Amino acid sequence: MKLPLSGLRVLDLTNVLAGPYCAMVLGDMGADVIKLENADKGDTSRQFEPQVNGESYCFAVLNRNKKSIALNLKDPAGLKIAQQLAAKADIVLENFRPGVVKRMGLDYERIRTDNPGVIYASMSGFGQTGPYGQKGGFDIIAQGMSGIMMMTGEPGGRPAKVGIAMNDIASGVTALSGILGALIGKLRFGEGQYLETSLLEAGLAWTPWEFGAFFGSGEIPTATGTRHRRSAPYQAYRTQDGYVTVGAGTQKMWVAFCEKVIAQPDWLQRPEYLTQALRVKNVDALERDIESVTTQHTTAHWVELLDAVGIPGGPVFGYEQTMKDPHVLARKMVHDIDHPIIGSMKTLGLPIKSSGALGSIRMPAPWLGQHTASVLAQLGYSAQDTEALFQQGAVFDQYRDKARPNA
Repeated sequence: MKLPLSGLRVLDLTNVLAGPYCAMVLGDMGADVIKLENADKGDTSRQFEPQVNGESYCFAVLNRNKKSIALNLKDPAGLKIAQQLAAKADIVLENFRPGVVKRMGLDYERIRTDNPGVIYASMSGFGQTGPYGQKGGFDIIAQGMSGIMMMTGEPGGRPAKVGIAMNDIASGVTALSGILGALIGKLRFGEGQYLETSLLEAGLAWTPWEFGAFFGSGEIPTATGTRHRRSAPYQAYRTQDGYVTVGAGTQKMWVAFCEKVIAQPDWLQRPEYLTQALRVKNVDALERDIESVTTQHTTAHWVELLDAVGIPGGPVFGYEQTMKDPHVLARKMVHDIDHPIIGSMKTLGLPIKSSGALGSIRMPAPWLGQHTASVLAQLGYSAQDTEALFQQGAVFDQYRDKARPNA
């Protein structure tokens, strides 16, 4: 299978979520990803529950298509190996606090001395410069400081975090787009480059509607529950047995919604609902009116009617329902894989479907240090030298006595 990044070497120095997500997608696209981990406990997320046979299931979902080498970077021999890997890498990723990789001897300036064509990507809480550059940042900190928590949740409620680690994933996706752009630039112009993003900036980049309204009219975005700021009816409405989402944002859909879904054609003449802007302005009353009707029947009843007239709508699922939904399964978003320690397990499928080979799930996440010996062999270390490094604690393999699939 000829995947687009086949043959490219990635050195992944990242930890937990933002960087590992970015590296995973590069691996899905065919890159040879070597995940460099601390010889002590490895990636922090290896400690996350649930644990199956001593391995974190969450870590395993996020770190497929990677090899693991475990090094003691405080040992000169361990640092030398890391620098050798960086010298051969096409792409290097890191998400330490600014300044840490320089102290380690793995910063861009140091690496490009031996590897001028390298593409080096940094992810941090707030970026490498600016007043907050040295400030530590996790996803929740970035959600709070980007204004996102103040516009999430129910009106008048406490600030609410988005249900997933949105800024972390946004940072990983933003870094990924920059890396792919840099790769195209290198193909065209022959030069590598340094790029960086942050949890704060990547999250802010996903707020174009709110940005436009703020600078266009001074509007401050606040929490609106499931409502849209510019469109109505466009939210989740209570039903007899749950909630149904409705996206009847255009005038044509509003007419069809009133006439063919909720059977309230007289609403089309009500002055407070005549236009989109008026429906948004009177969204509280609109919600009460709609729910006086939708609570009379089940969610499935309303979804069937919405589908019949072409108005976007659907049920509000719990995650357990989503993971069993026939469409999600048909789209192969739940993928079975065999892990060398966990055994048979499930991982997230590929979200991009393509006519050609664009991505594949080829190997499970590695145990800590699973590929240490094989990576050292590729660097030219003899079996005797490798054994000496193991004995002095410069390198590590959690299960040296086990067979090494995908080594």
